[in-house]
Amino acid sequence: MGLTHHWLVLGLYILTCAVGLGATPVSRHKTFKSLIHRDLGLRFVSDSGVCETTPGVHQMSGYIEIGTDMSMWFWFFEARNNPETAPFTLWYMLNGGPGCSSMIGLFQENGPCFVNPDGETTVLNPNSWNTLSNMIYIDQPIGTGFSFGTDDVDSTLSAAPPVWQAFQILFESGEFSKFQSRELILATESYGGHYGPAFVTYFDQQNALIQSGQIQGEQVVVSRLMINNGWYDPLIQNKAYLDFATNAPGYGQLQSDDVLQQMSEDYFAPGGCKEQEEACYAAGDGKTSDKICRDADNFCVDKLFIPAVGDRDSDDLRQNSSALFPPEFYVNFLNIPEIQAKIGAEAKYQECPDAPFLLFVRTGDDARTLLPQLAALVDSGLKTLIWSLKAGDADINCNWLGGHASVLAMDWFGKDQLANTPFTNMTINGKAVAAIQNVDTFSFARVYEAGHEVPAFQPEASLEIFRQIIAGEQLHSV
Repeated sequence: MGLTHHWLVLGLYILTCAVGLGATPVSRHKTFKSLIHRDLGLRFVSDSGVCETTPGVHQMSGYIEIGTDMSMWFWFFEARNNPETAPFTLWYMLNGGPGCSSMIGLFQENGPCFVNPDGETTVLNPNSWNTLSNMIYIDQPIGTGFSFGTDDVDSTLSAAPPVWQAFQILFESGEFSKFQSRELILATESYGGHYGPAFVTYFDQQNALIQSGQIQGEQVVVSRLMINNGWYDPLIQNKAYLDFATNAPGYGQLQSDDVLQQMSEDYFAPGGCKEQEEACYAAGDGKTSDKICRDADNFCVDKLFIPAVGDRDSDDLRQNSSALFPPEFYVNFLNIPEIQAKIGAEAKYQECPDAPFLLFVRTGDDARTLLPQLAALVDSGLKTLIWSLKAGDADINCNWLGGHASVLAMDWFGKDQLANTPFTNMTINGKAVAAIQNVDTFSFARVYEAGHEVPAFQPEASLEIFRQIIAGEQLHSV
């Protein structure tokens, strides 16, 4: 379920290319204005020296102007190794929410640096994903993170066109046009279980229109879709709150028998979560469905999600509701005026602001399923990784039981084979890091001893899984 959704209910929380220009770090003595470049809707600072301090590694940060009063924040880091041939990965939140910043992924999970406890300095992340890939992080919808301006995105489906427009501007620019011919990886998490399938489906539809001559534009061809702890199918995953609270594999029963009994009644009884979710699905996507789906979502959150969590952290059952990991040091860092000036940020940083999220609440988007779209993509042979549990087995929010049940319910050519494929351990240097299933081009991984933000808890395992997906390999031990 959208992380922000849960956090809002609980009253806390935060919810995830360089070009070989041969550029040298910008002199600190130059004025901010002299560092700004304008190119087909891009406004950015080059080589700020913030976060990625590896010598010779190029970075850009700033805004993609996707429309009038619509400034979408991006931060790009070229690959530390072989940037001229490395793939191009968009980490998009993409971190979820809906309405949470991709800076969460950058600074808490897989970006080039972490912020120290002082909130003012950084340390390099040796397991950053830009070790292997050119990485771009984007904040959307408008109003999220550093993005600012007019926001009219109120659903998963309406979120896709602005990101498509951002890619049109990127691929038409001198800075990013070379990446159009690279492997393009869409990596997302949490509400990304909605975003990922919807975006790739929309991109494919636009590509078909370009190929047939009906529209003009740059094709955006996603070759890999990675989803970490996704929210795919609310009907299935709300039931999984009951299952997980009854027995979280490796952790046992999370709630009392009385709580579990009440959760069961609230899911299965007439007028309960199951019946309301089914009514939402039957109502379709028209405006008349908004209230039906919104009511279903509110009921299921109150009656299934909240009691399943209890006094634990929804993203890591091993911590209580005042969880301190991953730390929030980076939020202070990004609101330091000097840092904002260096990176070209023109708005106050907002991790998971209410305004974009509430637009999704209005349409009941959280209660809708994206499983059919995901199944169609998997059926097409797209290399897909469902990284359930953002670190395996300790996430309650988008827990791995619900993610796996969603995967098993998908209608695709490998459905029966997946159901009959046992989990096997993936080991790194002899240590088991995940339970995996592979069927053709599809992989599912339950990562051990990790919470919702998998790379934060298991950085080495996350980077290795990323490496194998980039290489087009089935997940395996190393």
